[in-house]
Amino acid sequence: MGLRAPFGGEVLVRGTVLMWLSIIVLIPLGAVVFRSFDEGAGAFWEAISEPEAVAAIKLTVITSLVIVVINALMGTLIAWVLVRDEFPGKRIVNSIIDLPFALPTIVAGLTLLALYGNDSPIGVNVTYTKVAVGLALLFVTLPFVVRAVQPVLHELDEEMEEAAASLGASNFRIFRSIILPNLTPAIIAGCALAFARAIGEFGSLVLITGNIPFDTQVASVYIFGRIESDNTTAAAAVAVFLLVLSVVILFALNLFGRWRSRHERG
Repeated sequence: MGLRAPFGGEVLVRGTVLMWLSIIVLIPLGAVVFRSFDEGAGAFWEAISEPEAVAAIKLTVITSLVIVVINALMGTLIAWVLVRDEFPGKRIVNSIIDLPFALPTIVAGLTLLALYGNDSPIGVNVTYTKVAVGLALLFVTLPFVVRAVQPVLHELDEEMEEAAASLGASNFRIFRSIILPNLTPAIIAGCALAFARAIGEFGSLVLITGNIPFDTQVASVYIFGRIESDNTTAAAAVAVFLLVLSVVILFALNLFGRWRSRHERG
């Protein structure tokens, strides 16, 4: 049996955890929800159905879902190369993966603006376009799937793959039947984290997207604009709507991951 605290200690630890979660997460979220209905349900609906808000939410969600799909593919591929291949500079590449975690998001936006802005050294200018939104979100969500998949790949028994290959299984069949079922929960977890980060991203988008209503304005920047306009109720309403939407999508991703795991085991 693992280390366990005495009965009184367990109660104290659980109480401390619940109190900390309440202070850091639950109470602030409750305050936002309360503020979003400060002027009634009608004002809440009016705030989230306002055309500019709808356009910002739509752009945010659609782009975030596209980013999740790209991350699922490229993140898994990057993790595979870092685990299974040996090449010069591998440690440097592995360190670069965590760079979006280390950089302040506004610095990430400035970096992208320098590379893809009006004075781009490579002659590519995507500022104030939806492409810029996607590039910024790809940058800040790069590590999630990679770091979720890497440990699973390290723990996979390569002898199973060798045995399948010796029985005549193709590389695709080995990947589909042996490797992918083991990686699926990690990919889903990484995608969920990437989606959560993308849907709430702010700093990296402010400079490169231009915050153009009905075009490149994302939900987080729209919320910031409402706060600057002293319309905190509308800002809170859109924030709560995004929160509910995020929870629903993350729950659906988790359900899909569990179903896929049960299906593969069956």
